Amino acid sequence: MKSELIAPCGMNCGLCIGYLREAKKCPGCRERSRQTTGYQRKCVIIYCEIRETKGLKYCSEKCEKYPCRRLKTLDKRYRTRYGMSMLENLEMIKEKGIREFIRSEREKWKCPSCGKTFTVHRDKCPFCGAERTKIKYSDNSV
Repeated sequence: MKSELIAPCGMNCGLCIGYLREAKKCPGCRERSRQTTGYQRKCVIIYCEIRETKGLKYCSEKCEKYPCRRLKTLDKRYRTRYGMSMLENLEMIKEKGIREFIRSEREKWKCPSCGKTFTVHRDKCPFCGAERTKIKYSDNSV
């Protein structure tokens, strides 16, 4: 996992099924020089004027609208469907730094059976089929 794979919204692109797949592999949200995916071209958070104008790497850095409605909606969807919070990711980056966040992510998303990385979008390891334990969030956590 690399810090360049942490999107402005707090998503770890290294855990995304689009990044991990072989065919039509997504380069990650920060990579704009290679061919971008349809999702990247449409993502309001990636192309946020406030963040880009201020030169902010993450949405949580000195943005007066943080967390904006779009980020809250995305976070709620990921909490509910995938057991992962982008807002928690951004807060950890802010509090402990990107290196500690990456170290934590390596451990958190490591398959106990094969040692490879789980994808956030599936309940089983894409490499060996081992079950992933998801964090349960309440509906009112945003």
